[in-house]
Amino acid sequence: MRIALVAGEASGDLLGAGLVEQLRRRWPNAHFVGIGGDAMRAAGTETWFDASELAVMGLSEVLRHLPRLLLLRRELRQRLLDWQPDVFIGIDAPDFNLGVERWLKQRRGTNGLPRTVHYVSPSVWAWREKRAEKIGLSADRVLCLFPMEPPIYQRHGVDARFVGHPLADAMPLEPDRAAAREELRLDPARPLLAVLPGSRVGEIERLAGDFLAAAARVLAAEPALQVVAPMANRHARDAFERVLANHPDAATLQPALRVIDGNARTLMIASDVILLASGTATLEAMLAKRPMVVGYRVAGLTYRMVKGLGMLKVDHYALPNVLAGEPLVPELMQHDCTPDRLAEAVLRWLRDPVAVARLVPRFLALHQALRQNASVQAANAVIQLLETGPDAPATQPETDEAAHGHG
Repeated sequence: MRIALVAGEASGDLLGAGLVEQLRRRWPNAHFVGIGGDAMRAAGTETWFDASELAVMGLSEVLRHLPRLLLLRRELRQRLLDWQPDVFIGIDAPDFNLGVERWLKQRRGTNGLPRTVHYVSPSVWAWREKRAEKIGLSADRVLCLFPMEPPIYQRHGVDARFVGHPLADAMPLEPDRAAAREELRLDPARPLLAVLPGSRVGEIERLAGDFLAAAARVLAAEPALQVVAPMANRHARDAFERVLANHPDAATLQPALRVIDGNARTLMIASDVILLASGTATLEAMLAKRPMVVGYRVAGLTYRMVKGLGMLKVDHYALPNVLAGEPLVPELMQHDCTPDRLAEAVLRWLRDPVAVARLVPRFLALHQALRQNASVQAANAVIQLLETGPDAPATQPETDEAAHGHG
């Protein structure tokens, strides 16, 4: 069995490694090649290129790297054509992978190979649902992390399977807050606000100022407050510290504020309330079972275009609210994302332990729904595609203890 995989960033590399490990259990002699990082190499994948080659963000950076990316894509396609894999699995990185998948599908031989799989659906539930149809021209099967995604694909005649979310597998159902505070050397007796204004420089430049101003207002109302901001990398930290250095509330915040490198997940578990940017971090905060206030703002022109063209199809933005189908946590978007409103929402959580207690079982139920042992379910979906073809009926995710590996 010849299996080609392409992952474009660290999260995709981890997904790929988990998938390779499970596929190898079924096919011990399979060959795995493609684009990946250290985790996929450790799982036994021969990487023709490193995942970092694809990790470019933002339009200007993509344009700068475009000649190199086009050359890499051309070489990858030729090597795939020569190697003749049984299946090609594109992991996230849709701008790159969907094009490769479609190219392979158009050149499929008489034996129907290679099959094409796309692992991690783009956010068709949020905007531009019609993309689902186009994704079907690239992928024989889409592996979805969220349960609301397959019905969207089915409306467009595309085979999609819910496999669960790897974060839900990785995080405990009952996080240990005391241990998390001890690990980060935080005062167990003082209230703790975690501040996460995003991991990308652009996000931090847009949001950190208002998030810090909100934290200063909360601190004025709760003088014992600890404020901790985890930084994803050096670039994020530099951007955050630039905002802080010029911030009018810097002197007020300094005694209470601590900036740390990494450890975002541990900090979330340790916190009383999390103030964070909309994105995957909101899912992590939900899995940590902590109340949150979600804020976000995009460039004004982008916002006007998206709203004006009716491209946004959701009533909720934050993943806990999307999954629940109702507003479990406050979302303050664009013009509502102001220091006063953010601070007011944070203080409501700090002062209403009954509301927090009601939130925890809702988050737990959502966690359990996502906790399907994603790597096992993804491998099963790939195996089924190769052994029975794309029209085979979907199998339900296994739910017994052995399948979960959590016994």
